[in-house]
Amino acid sequence: MVMARKILVVDDDPPILEMVCELLTANGFPALSCSTPEKALAFMELESFDAVLTDINMPGINGLDLLEKIHVRYPDIPVILMTAGAELNMTVKAIRKGTFDFIMKPFNPVQLIHSVEKAVNYFKLLQMEKDYKHNLEETVRQRTREVQDASKEMIVRLIVAAEYRDDETGNHIRRLGLYAKELAETLRMPPDFIESITFASAMHDIGKIGIPDAILLKPGPYTSEEFEVMKNHTIIGNKILSGSAHANIQMASSIALCHHERWDGSGYPFGLKSEAIPIEGRIVMLADQYEALRSERPYKPALEHKDVVRILLEGDDRTMPGHFDPQVLAAFSNNTGKFEEIFSSLA
Repeated sequence: MVMARKILVVDDDPPILEMVCELLTANGFPALSCSTPEKALAFMELESFDAVLTDINMPGINGLDLLEKIHVRYPDIPVILMTAGAELNMTVKAIRKGTFDFIMKPFNPVQLIHSVEKAVNYFKLLQMEKDYKHNLEETVRQRTREVQDASKEMIVRLIVAAEYRDDETGNHIRRLGLYAKELAETLRMPPDFIESITFASAMHDIGKIGIPDAILLKPGPYTSEEFEVMKNHTIIGNKILSGSAHANIQMASSIALCHHERWDGSGYPFGLKSEAIPIEGRIVMLADQYEALRSERPYKPALEHKDVVRILLEGDDRTMPGHFDPQVLAAFSNNTGKFEEIFSSLA
């Protein structure tokens, strides 16, 4: 940061004002003169100054009042007071109001320059400290973002590895996150929630890592016993993700547990009903249903978008509109085109 080293001088005595400005300028401190505190405050809104040198005894707003107003608006700028004879009570008031220094009239030029130089150096140090703190905070934010991004990437890669048995591209979890984001935005969820569910939804099926391949990859319908084993992926996923101090993982744990619960209470693992199901579970449940119907599996072909929309909105022998939160279903109904676009772009 380049320092201006500009000084604002305020005095209602023209000869004193001219002499002080000439002295300061000659010693490397360009000075701007003002005959009233009101003009000084107006100048300070237009230009930057390193210090203010002001007389105390002036008509209207005096030097003490100006000092107070400057410190309210510009708390870092040092203010030096000039006076022909300061009484003790005035000196105490000035100290309490935060004056940087006193210059007695008639002043010693060396003392004046020394006081101004100290004020400028003080102001410069304050600005350097602020710049250092700002740069440090920005560096910390950047490093934190890098660590967070790396952590998220590592989690996604591990999830893709876990799902590699039945989804070699990892596009399934990418699509699901975008579906969930679209629904959450339409439902006007808070920005933090939208960001979390976009990431956390990728972990909804992490519990399938604990399901035997003979069941997970079976090319036909499950027996009732096999389906009971398959249901356990919700419990397993919750156990894998539970206990985290991080909000994204906490939401992922909730989604893993509840993304097969249904609005009408016919889901699993607990048969939760309506708003007893966390909203993130209700959102991912519909997103997952759309994805499942559109995807090819060993036991079924992939369906076209229009057929999936009809099934979700009207129902069939397996899926009914009553399975979904009505508000989430309405959000889907208003964004079916976006779902088709997401699927096509990551097919």
